[in-house]
Amino acid sequence: TFKANKYKKFKTLADALKEVPGVSLLRTGTTIVKPVINGLHSSRVPIFSNQVRLEDQQWGTEHAPNFDLNAAGKISVVKGASGLQYSGDAVGGMVIIESMSVKQDTLFGKTIVSGSSNGRGGTISSSIHKGNLKGWRWNALGTFTYFGDREAPDYILSNSGNRELNFSGDVSYIKENYELSAFYSLYNATIGILSASHIGNVTDLYNSINNQVPYRIDDFTYSIEQPRQAIHHHLFKFNYLQRFDESSSISTFYSLQFNNRNEFDIRRGENVNKSALDLELTTHSLQSDYKKEWERFTLKTGISGLFQNNFANPRTGVRPLIPTYVRFDGSGYGIGTYEIKEDLIVDGGIRYDFSTIEATKYYLKSRWDERGYQADFGDIIVGEAASQWLTKPQFTFHNVSASLGVRKDFQSDWKWLNNLSLSNRNPNPSEFFSDGLHHSTGQIELGDLRLKKEESLKFSSSLSKNGKSFSMEINPFLHYIFNFMYLRPIGFETTIRGAFPVWEFQQTNARLMGLDFHSTWNIHSNWQHTFSFAYVNGEDVSKNQPLIDMPPMTISTSIQYKKPEWNGLLLELQSETVFRQNRYPNFNFETDIVLDGEFVPVLVDISTPPKAYQLFHFYSEMKVKTFKNLDTTIALSIQNIFNTNYRDYLNRQRFFVDEMGRNIQLQLKFNY
Repeated sequence: TFKANKYKKFKTLADALKEVPGVSLLRTGTTIVKPVINGLHSSRVPIFSNQVRLEDQQWGTEHAPNFDLNAAGKISVVKGASGLQYSGDAVGGMVIIESMSVKQDTLFGKTIVSGSSNGRGGTISSSIHKGNLKGWRWNALGTFTYFGDREAPDYILSNSGNRELNFSGDVSYIKENYELSAFYSLYNATIGILSASHIGNVTDLYNSINNQVPYRIDDFTYSIEQPRQAIHHHLFKFNYLQRFDESSSISTFYSLQFNNRNEFDIRRGENVNKSALDLELTTHSLQSDYKKEWERFTLKTGISGLFQNNFANPRTGVRPLIPTYVRFDGSGYGIGTYEIKEDLIVDGGIRYDFSTIEATKYYLKSRWDERGYQADFGDIIVGEAASQWLTKPQFTFHNVSASLGVRKDFQSDWKWLNNLSLSNRNPNPSEFFSDGLHHSTGQIELGDLRLKKEESLKFSSSLSKNGKSFSMEINPFLHYIFNFMYLRPIGFETTIRGAFPVWEFQQTNARLMGLDFHSTWNIHSNWQHTFSFAYVNGEDVSKNQPLIDMPPMTISTSIQYKKPEWNGLLLELQSETVFRQNRYPNFNFETDIVLDGEFVPVLVDISTPPKAYQLFHFYSEMKVKTFKNLDTTIALSIQNIFNTNYRDYLNRQRFFVDEMGRNIQLQLKFNY
């Protein structure tokens, strides 16, 4: 858990979470980033904003969280029994985001203005907060972001600009025994998709992957052309809290989310400005939680329900990657914490989830036969349209999740935590139904109707010391996931829109084990040293080979100098070392390319991870009193100081381009 406002130097939620030991990043280009916890990501790591699960980001690797980091007051990574209140399918853990809450009688505001050299743009975010111990209190925040093309050390990353216009606000009315609150947020983003990831033929695609040279490099521009994403995400929440006495309360909330995602491909003629994917996802959720505290025992229990409708707009003229579907979930949970004695605490919980989903999807008859669906799913065909079958697949799941944890406190500030958890995750719509091009990754993805739910069993242990001069935490874990779903590359496919690599969802039994370590050493009143280490070993135990897309070993160190009496001077130098991932499966395949006018078979190396790399970053800030009621913080940061060329194994666009080069950022924070 950490206070988000300490990390305003970061651009995204995932960038901030990277400061937590064991969290790495999954990237699609330069702007789409999501967290990876102990090797797992996407729907295995749900993200909750003000108790509401953010919908849509979990569908694929290139669907980043629809959230503005500036709106966060506190961010927590949860792996224990308390997470059962929110979800039973958090196989990798979950991220809990809470907005700033101001209880004292006060009124204040903050404006943050930042400019960056890489992308030649910036962000302005402004917020105002009114607090009261009782009665009315409210918060409001707006953010505007504008960037052009990013740059690698040697070339422009064409069509990698982005725009954001976000707003969030809440209002509460507090009395002695009850509290009413309402929250609204808008996330509105346009994201350019790298031009070099969309290639016209197999020969050029093979050469781009094999030669490590972008297929297309244009001059810098602020314009965002096709392919691109346009996202509009609305979240409404209404909450009522009733306190019965000092030890018991019940909280009930209703939330509505509406997410409209448009993906624009390179099209011609009358369809040039028409999106190739237009999804409208509407989610209604209702949850009620009861909490009761005794002298040594705390009980929390609750029920929840969810109704979701996804509408795939047929006016695109393209078969949708995610079909129209409806989904209903119902769940109940119970969590208990018992203090056996002052230094020994046990917590445990159990949760039941029911889920059903019914889709309406067209399958090309050729794809239907290729996948061999007729024998298993012939009964779901309800109609026919030329070369396509109209189907109505339906799936129902019953899941039980549980967790048991023990915390022991020792003398000298030592703590030892152990947790054993059981969780289940159903295949999401992307894994079931994907059947086409994901524009932002430049790859064709194929789902599988035969997929079964994942069953996960994880043991983790954490030994920590919190001393005055030295603090540390070591966290080993062992994780078995049965029916583990993953994307596997299987070849190339040429469509009327170009040639793209094909990936399909498959299942296996997986074992992940690893170790996270973090330490903080206060060398002197002015000097502090931090060290972080993360390692994940992922194994496909069914095929006796490494798992694909496991984060490589990472070491991060920083040295920080503080001089409060010098206007709060802070200087920090950070080193980030990412080793080469030497454990990977061989999923290379052969294809035919045109060479001297003839088709020639070649081996496509789509499996070998990029080389190890080391990056250096710098951050500094000072505080100045500009006016009587205005405090200003000036921050200067440099990412990738030495403009290092590198490619990240967990970036889906590593086949086409290098990562971003040096980025100098100047930030002004005004507190008033």
